[in-house]
Amino acid sequence: METMNISISGMSCGHCVSAVQKALAAVPGVVVESVQIGSATVLIDPEKGSLAKAESAIDAAGFDVVKGRVLNVASAEKLQSKSNA
Repeated sequence: METMNISISGMSCGHCVSAVQKALAAVPGVVVESVQIGSATVLIDPEKGSLAKAESAIDAAGFDVVKGRVLNVASAEKLQSKSNA
């Protein structure tokens, strides 16, 4: 099982959270760990499900998966050396 965090736009209330949770729970090979406004954390069994299927379920529920988001994971040492330069 792989843990995946999915960023989702278009969610604004508890009903949205419930709709996404229900959509993801219906996908074979996907176990929902948590859903909150703006994101979902799921476990995916690669033999039975996929991230693409989970994303399609979110889309079918009327929400948008945010793709291509890159988090800045630079080390503190690198950040400090840049600020000292």
